[in-house]
Amino acid sequence: MSTLICGSIAFDSIMVFHDRFRNHILPEQIHILNVSFLVPELRREFGGCAGNIAYNLKLLGGDPLIMATVGDDAGPYLERLDRLGLARTHVTQVPGTFTAQAFITTDLDDNQITAFHPGAMVHSHRNKVEHTRGVTLGIVSPDGRDGMLEHVRQLAEAGIPFVFDPGQGLPMFNGEELLGCLQLADYCTVNDYEARLLCERTGRSIESLAGEVRALIVTRGGEGSEIHADGQKMSIPCATPASLEDPTGCGDAYRAGLLYGIEHGMDWEQTGRLASLMGAIKIAHRGGQNHAPSRDEIGEAYKAAFGTRLW
Repeated sequence: MSTLICGSIAFDSIMVFHDRFRNHILPEQIHILNVSFLVPELRREFGGCAGNIAYNLKLLGGDPLIMATVGDDAGPYLERLDRLGLARTHVTQVPGTFTAQAFITTDLDDNQITAFHPGAMVHSHRNKVEHTRGVTLGIVSPDGRDGMLEHVRQLAEAGIPFVFDPGQGLPMFNGEELLGCLQLADYCTVNDYEARLLCERTGRSIESLAGEVRALIVTRGGEGSEIHADGQKMSIPCATPASLEDPTGCGDAYRAGLLYGIEHGMDWEQTGRLASLMGAIKIAHRGGQNHAPSRDEIGEAYKAAFGTRLW
């Protein structure tokens, strides 16, 4: 039983500016902005929504199958997938392009300035769901616009239940497109800001939109999350991270927990708590894929956080 992870593979270049942006950006001069930030700290991480979700699902013992596009520079990432035992049968290398990459600069107030180059991601529609085998669950996470729409349609036509996870790609779609994706999906997950934008674009309340899917999940950061299912709203507590190192990839780790719970028939309370725990584990480590707890360790952490066992 494989879970198809449609989304981006990306390199994240993360830099730290040892000052505050506000000390260098003058509001009255914003129309002639020309600034340079010295960033003595730099690290390059493996990221992208599909890469992060698959990494975390593998930690849980799942069988993720990545569907993504990469560029000529993807060699180190492809080698990493091989080392991790993550199949790249449906990772397509597009000649003449770069792998998607984000350049993130953070200041001492945790403000961020990000430049994102989509690169090969805009060719994601080249990958076809019908070319896969043995897929029993899917997720459509942020990717190229055309690819997201195509993969939603293809999963629905194949009769494969899936999660619609528009994430940072949500602003690319109008209300009609978003509603169409929801009506084809089985589940939807967004954060609280994306939930407000989803309601604004569709002209519908979150309760009304929840009626289009089996479950609509809204994450609220440190306030936990909410799962709208069966006409009810369940509040899921936030697992406390061991430390606060880096939120990058936290949402993707949460989604891996959701997928695992859905695939294994857990109830929504268990599924939400496992998802919350995966996000907390990620936050305690830098980068999107630098945490490596065993499945047994995840089980012990769940018991410590919520007082019951999962396995």
